[in-house]
Formats: sequence, structure tokens, C-alpha cells
Amino acid sequence: MSQFAARINAPDYEPRDRHPAIFRLFDSLKPGEVMELTNDHDPRPLHYQFMMERENQFTWEYLEEGQEVWRVAIGKK
Repeated sequence: MSQFAARINAPDYEPRDRHPAIFRLFDSLKPGEVMELTNDHDPRPLHYQFMMERENQFTWEYLEEGQEVWRVAIGKK
């Protein structure tokens, strides 16, 4: 059984659609569930957006911080 309730690969989306798609997926999670985000760069701007738009509603844990692949576990509190 996967530890993730959902997964999203950001490069699969057009740049303008990425953050909205990630937030839609996050909003569909139940409290306690975790989604996995995979990206081709550090998603730090997305983290800042989460802090502004979903303050105290999420957890953020880097799983991989590579040159080509970045993976983050985003949990819903």
C-alpha cells in the first residue's frame, strides 16, 4: 500500500496550470492524507504560495532534492 493518497508530476502540466492543479489535488485530500509532488526544479515558490493560501493546513517534507528531480510530500492537516 502506498503512503501517498495521490501523486502529481508537475511537468505533465502546462506552466500556467501547474499550481491550480496541485491545489485542486491538495484540496481533495482528507485530513491526514499525503500527496507526492514530483517536479523538475525546487518547488520553493509553491511552498510560499501554500504558506499564504493554506496557512496551517499542510505539512511539507522534501523527499528528494536533486539536480533533475525534486519530490515533496505534502500532507493535509
